[in-house]
Parts: sequence; structure tokens; C-alpha cells
Amino acid sequence: MRSVALVFLIGAIAFISAECNSEGDTLYAWKTYLIDPNNVLQSWDPTLVNPCTWFHVTCNGQNSVVRVDLGAANLSGILVPQLGMLSNLQYLQVHNNSISGEIPSQLGNLTKLVSLGLENNQLSGHIPSSLGNLKSLQWMRLDGNKLLGTIPISVLKLVYWGNLQLLNVSDNQLAGTVHHTNKTGFATTTIIQDLIT
Repeated sequence: MRSVALVFLIGAIAFISAECNSEGDTLYAWKTYLIDPNNVLQSWDPTLVNPCTWFHVTCNGQNSVVRVDLGAANLSGILVPQLGMLSNLQYLQVHNNSISGEIPSQLGNLTKLVSLGLENNQLSGHIPSSLGNLKSLQWMRLDGNKLLGTIPISVLKLVYWGNLQLLNVSDNQLAGTVHHTNKTGFATTTIIQDLIT
């Protein structure tokens, strides 16, 4: 019986270790697409067992990444599709940088995400409709970018059927208007978009 328990324990440790390594690989792959003049990502070393010791990364008790906090880090570069593989990520904060390119549709795979902070960057293209998959999302800040088009219906549905409390898309190049404050029970959702000019 002890040998069975030992095999199970070793298997569980190997699984957790493999997951940590894949998350480290994902974040390191992103690092290779970022320009980091202040070396804030210097601790992102792919030779370490997992990324839980890296600065600006927070893990849960199972050594899985739950937060990436890179706000105002003077970074430029792009968001990579591999970020969608961080299955336990709850907070992605990359605000006040010079991140450009499009928002990868794969971010819609981050179903545990609570806060998405991409404001005040140079992101362009459309808001991916896949962000409507983020049913746990409470705060989505996309303001201060160069986003085009309209807010996808799937994202607006998060206001009605999700937990979204704040959706800020102001100071972009979006079309259409949304004037809405939804009060349901104890939750209040505020959508902030540019005024008609």
C-alpha cells in the first residue's frame, strides 16, 4: 500500500513540476518578444525549476502562475498567443507600457482571469470576441490604446451574464456608443467609452 501511495505522490509531483515548467516556458517565450531596457525581467530564467521565484510573477500553493504584474515597467513588444496557456492565471497587469500589436484571441482561454489590465499601451486591431469566454472577469481595462471596430457582443454579454464590474475602452478608435450602468443585486457594471463628438 505504501508503494502505491509513493508512486502516486511521485506522479503528482512530476505533474506539478511539468506544469510549472510549461508555464515558465510560456513566460520566457513572451520575454523573448519584449524589449526590457530596465531589466525588470532579469530574474525570468528558464533554467529554474519553475517561474514562482521570478519577480513580477505570483503563484498559488500548487506552484502555478496566478498573477503577472508588469505595470509601468517600460516594456515594449507584443503580447504572445502562448499567454493563453496560463490556465490558472487570474491577474494579467501590463498597463502603462508600450506594448503594441493585436490582443491575441488566445487570451480568451484564460477562464480564471479576474482582472485584465492592458490600458495605456499601443495595442491595435479589434477586441477579440474570444474575451467573451472570460466569465470570471471582473475588471477589463483596455483604455488608452489604438483599438478599432466595436465592442464584441460576446464581451458585452459579460455585463449581463458574467461578473464584469468595469469595462473601460475609452481613448481608443472604437466605433459606436454604449451608455450603460447595470445594477444587478449587489453588482454594478460600468462601461466607459468615448463620448460622441
